[in-house]
Amino acid sequence: MKRIGLVIGLTVVTSGGAAPAAAETIAVFTKSRTSPVSVALRAGASVAAKNLGVQVVQYVPSTADSVEQQAALVEDTVKSKPDAIVFVPVHADALAPAVDKINAAGVPLTNVNERLPRGNVVAYVGTDDYELGLATARYLLKAMGGKGNLVILEGPDNVLSATARARGFKDALKEFPDVKLLASKSANYARPPAAEAAKTFLRSFAQIDGILAANDPMAIGANEALKAANRKALVVGINASKEAVDLIKSGELLGSGDYNAFVQGCLGTEIAVRNLRKQPTPKEVMLKPDVIDKTNYGPFDLPVEQRACPTLESVGASK
Repeated sequence: MKRIGLVIGLTVVTSGGAAPAAAETIAVFTKSRTSPVSVALRAGASVAAKNLGVQVVQYVPSTADSVEQQAALVEDTVKSKPDAIVFVPVHADALAPAVDKINAAGVPLTNVNERLPRGNVVAYVGTDDYELGLATARYLLKAMGGKGNLVILEGPDNVLSATARARGFKDALKEFPDVKLLASKSANYARPPAAEAAKTFLRSFAQIDGILAANDPMAIGANEALKAANRKALVVGINASKEAVDLIKSGELLGSGDYNAFVQGCLGTEIAVRNLRKQPTPKEVMLKPDVIDKTNYGPFDLPVEQRACPTLESVGASK
C-alpha cells in the first residue's frame, strides 16, 4: 500500500478497516474537523471504504475552511501518489490551482459536495442547494397551514450553498401569499449567532409561527432562544444531523432537510474505487432533496459512522 505524507499541524486520519496490503488507497479531503457536513462525509467515505476493501486517508485542515492549509495538504499528498482522491474543496475557485496539481500528477479525482469550476474529474457527487432550500421551505410553509409569520436565518452571504438555499427559500415563499416574512438575517451557519438573532426576532415580533434556518446549528440556536423566551414556533433546519434528529424525536424541531453529506461520502468513494477497477461510473450524481421528520427519521437515528451506505444503483445513478 502506498504511503501518504503528513503536513505538520494538519489532521490526517487513516480509516476504512483492515484493508489488505495490496488495497487501493483513497485520499479524502474535507473542509473542517467539526462541521456536521464534513464529519458525515468522512464517515460515509470510511464506511464505503470498509465495504469495498480499500484504505482511506482523511485530510482535514486544522483550521476550518483554510484554503492555504488544504492547498498544502494537496501538494504533500500528490507527491506520494495515492491511487485516487475524493475532493471537497474548501473554496472551489481558490483551490483550482491545487486541482491542476492533482491532474498533472495523474491521480484520478472525484469531486464531491462543492463543484469545481475546472479540472479533469472522474465524476461529481452533490446535492442541489437551491432544490434543497425550496423543498425544506415548502415543508415548513405547508406545516404552518400556508399562513402566519415567518423569520429566516440565512448562511454567510459569500458561501454558495447559503445563497442557493436562500433563493430556494424565497421562491417557496412566492407560492404562499398568506405567509408574511417578518425578517431575514445571516447567522453565519453557526449556533450562537443564530440564538442571538432569534432572540432579537422574538423581542421585535409578538407572533412568530415559523423559523426557517439554512442549517441545523442555526435551527438549534433558534430553538434555544424559543425555550429561553418560553415561546413556541415551528422550526426546521438543513443537514439532518444526529443532534437535529434527536430534537425532531423530542418534538423541539419540526424537521431538517437532508443534505446527504454521508451519502456523498459513500458514493464519492464508491465512484473513485469503481473507476480504479475499470468499472462503469456516472459522470454526475445529484442527490434528491428530502426532509427528515418524525415520520422517516429512523435511518438517521444513528451516529453517522454506524449508518449503511447506499449503492450507486440504489440512488438511481446512471452509468
